[in-house]
Amino acid sequence: MMRAAFILLRRDLLLAFRHRTELVNPLLFFLIVVSLFALSMEPDPRVLATIGPGVIWVAALLAAMLSLDSIFRADFEDGTLEQLMLTPHSAALLALTKVLAHWLVSGLPLMLMSPLLALLMNLPIEALPALLATLAVGTPVLSLIGAIGVALTVALRRSGVLLSLLVLPLYIPVLIFGSSAVGDAAAGIPYSGALLLISALLVLTLTLAPFAIAAALRISLE
Repeated sequence: MMRAAFILLRRDLLLAFRHRTELVNPLLFFLIVVSLFALSMEPDPRVLATIGPGVIWVAALLAAMLSLDSIFRADFEDGTLEQLMLTPHSAALLALTKVLAHWLVSGLPLMLMSPLLALLMNLPIEALPALLATLAVGTPVLSLIGAIGVALTVALRRSGVLLSLLVLPLYIPVLIFGSSAVGDAAAGIPYSGALLLISALLVLTLTLAPFAIAAALRISLE
């Protein structure tokens, strides 16, 4: 079973790197949104530092949503997804593997780019560990929750609006805790409480989301 998961992960990563534009689009979106916010605000370093955590987290959330449809859409259209669901391997494990591949090509690059944008928003150096930690824990939650919405809507055409309506309300706690932790770190306040809450959300989604994704895929394929 683990070998099958490894093969699927390797396949999805190879396909993602063959379509490099799909990898670059979320990063460019992330960069453009944060840059536009920085340019539109008055050039006061204190104002930028105040709104910086929220701006970076909102941009990361929207950039993650931009790439959600790629988790299952191509496999659904060419029949690969149906074949995967017919294999004797655990559908939940295969779904978790595809979400991991999606996070490696979308969430991880966003996290690695975030320190540069933090400097653009004049966040203090002390806030960078909190920013990296919250994105490292929070972006997998975004991918797991988003995958449930994609699995429910993969059989529908033009499902972008419906997908947004399904997942955006569930993204709000991650956004609140993530931006709060970074803001507290920038102000010199302990941020471990918000980080622990995001970690609890990650444990919860890692435990339940794969089974929800597998069930949603079976419903969509019927």
